[in-house]
Amino acid sequence: MQLQGDLLYLSLMTRKKQTSTHSNITAISRKGYEKITESDSTYLLKLVVFVLLGTFWLKFATPVTWQGIPFSGIPVGLLVGLLLVRRFEPLQIDRKIWYAILIVVTIICYFVPAGIVI
Repeated sequence: MQLQGDLLYLSLMTRKKQTSTHSNITAISRKGYEKITESDSTYLLKLVVFVLLGTFWLKFATPVTWQGIPFSGIPVGLLVGLLLVRRFEPLQIDRKIWYAILIVVTIICYFVPAGIVI
């Protein structure tokens, strides 16, 4: 009886410890995709750039009408920002965030006197 208890104890002691997947910090997600991380300073720089791009409007002194619809400006910064986000942001969820920031800032800056007046 003592021998069986000792063998059981030895088998439990020599068994490898299993680690959970949550405690391992790796550069690959569970689905096999590479995790892309960026520093806080990079994120802040992107935020400042996209907010500044959203404020850039090319406004007209007198509104231009096209098929009866008056246009008082062209959001040049929005167009450039959309191209930059599509080109340089690798993850789709991050692109959605930058698109939302660009559109909100562009709409807000339509009503304030920001941009270049022709």
